[in-house]
Amino acid sequence: MKNGKYISIKGARQNNLKGFDCRIPLNQITVITGVSGSGKSSLAFDTLYAEGQRRYIETFSPYARQFMDRMDKPNVEKIKGIPPAIAIEQGSPVRTSRSTVGTITELTDFTKLLFARIGTLYCRNCSRKVIRDTPETIWETISKQGEGSRIIVAFPFHKGNLDPAMIREGFMREGFLRILEADETVDLEDAGLNSPTIDVVVDRLILKFEEKTRAMDSIEQALRFGHGHAMIRIGHDIIFRFSTHLHCAYCDIHYKDPVPNLFSFNSPLGACDSCRGFGRIIDIDLEKLIPNPRLSLELGAIKPWDIETHEYRKLMRFCIRQGIPVDIPFSKLKEEHQQVIINGIRGFPGIRGFFKRLESKSYKMHIRVFLSRYRGYFTCPACRGTRFKAEALLYKIKDLHIADIYALSIGKAFQFLTELSTLALDDASRMLLSEITSRLRYLNDVGLSYLTLNRQSRTLSGGEVERVSLTKALGSSLVNTLYVLDEPSVGLHPRDSNRLVRLLKELSDHNTVVVVEHDPEIISGCDNILDLGPGAGAYGGHVVYSGPISHIQNAKNSSTIFLLSRGSQPLTIYTESSAAVARLPLTDL
Repeated sequence: MKNGKYISIKGARQNNLKGFDCRIPLNQITVITGVSGSGKSSLAFDTLYAEGQRRYIETFSPYARQFMDRMDKPNVEKIKGIPPAIAIEQGSPVRTSRSTVGTITELTDFTKLLFARIGTLYCRNCSRKVIRDTPETIWETISKQGEGSRIIVAFPFHKGNLDPAMIREGFMREGFLRILEADETVDLEDAGLNSPTIDVVVDRLILKFEEKTRAMDSIEQALRFGHGHAMIRIGHDIIFRFSTHLHCAYCDIHYKDPVPNLFSFNSPLGACDSCRGFGRIIDIDLEKLIPNPRLSLELGAIKPWDIETHEYRKLMRFCIRQGIPVDIPFSKLKEEHQQVIINGIRGFPGIRGFFKRLESKSYKMHIRVFLSRYRGYFTCPACRGTRFKAEALLYKIKDLHIADIYALSIGKAFQFLTELSTLALDDASRMLLSEITSRLRYLNDVGLSYLTLNRQSRTLSGGEVERVSLTKALGSSLVNTLYVLDEPSVGLHPRDSNRLVRLLKELSDHNTVVVVEHDPEIISGCDNILDLGPGAGAYGGHVVYSGPISHIQNAKNSSTIFLLSRGSQPLTIYTESSAAVARLPLTDL
């Protein structure tokens, strides 16, 4: 027995419990089982969890406790040795669409930090990689062109409203005598200096590896006088532009330094401005507005514009002026005529303009009701459902931006991120990557490899929610805590039961785990069993057996021992309709 310590329960009378005493070993897995209605949840959640949570909350200050849900003291004489408790129940209490598998498991918190550290920026205009160049990285780039290449090192200068004579004098004083004009080297004295940007030549040389020092000095000088910008031309065809800032030197676009919240759709910095991070918008539904496109405009194809309404008459006058036929089906109208009616033009607001005007009066109840009839949810056209701003999607890790990773199944995301461990990463990035892959491994091990990280939590089944929450518990690395789980095997394929047991054992290394469960595979893998019964309701609430799983064969009147042994002997059960003992074979259960 680990540590030789127990949670001691005396006189448990919550709901239908009959005042029994029992002990639950600490730092082990104890399964509470029995027939439905025997009092399993009354013991696990209404007694154990309620008391553990109540005592933990009592340690907070009176000011902090006023913001927490108060739990009533369970109907029990005494409980000793109980640690702080966490319940992982079925069903999702979260109803907001902002909650996803990634947010529940806190994977999004680690992933946004990882992208802020190792994500590579690509220019939104030319798709080139945007990095902070240094003389060393510039040398590595140009040295790949091979020895013997003729190179020109220059820097850009934006002349603005400066006088050309002053520019010549200033550059000649600094020792710069040439510029590049129309891909040709021109003496500064003869140059017209008509272009708004002038490429000033720093050095001309033949690329030789033994002359790296000279090349590096010229590059550093170009970066200094170009305020972090430099240009290198190799031969007549190849031109490289470099910048020490987060700036695309080819497109002259500056980018802000990445911060973690840029990669969070729950932050104003990273959320799409159109949908505000929800991935969907509310807009008019044309299928509701025009439910029967075989009708003509004259016969009322546009449903909210009834024949007797002012909008209908205005539509008829507009169509006559514009030459739009009103006596043929709407679906047979030309595409441009349909778009004019829907989107409107100058002098005619169209359907969208009509609803936009109504939205300004949505403080009226009947207007809100009217609008709700013709609205629907649609994928955000700005972010295409990714929830992120365009700036966040410019950063990629191995050709995938953050929304691409969230859209992968957990199994594929685990494989992709595991491969990143082969990259040269700093200690902080490697720690973040380890945390992400460990949680993805937990999700894989509990049989959730088919889910995606952007799957909304409110669309998950009860068993899926519980196993996702179990992953969060494993990743939190809490110790000396009581975890109470409610049938985590619901919806789990039998092939994955052993994986779930391994994760529960891993959780029990430093914590106490109590599981309400019926699955034989899960029950057999636990350390101890607490079997309640023998019947349901008033005929339950007794301890049929309590002890190690290896000694359960000594239990009497236990439905669980009959199930685990898979025997064919008659099973004694209690029914609510009669206090008499009935003997039923397994086939009748």
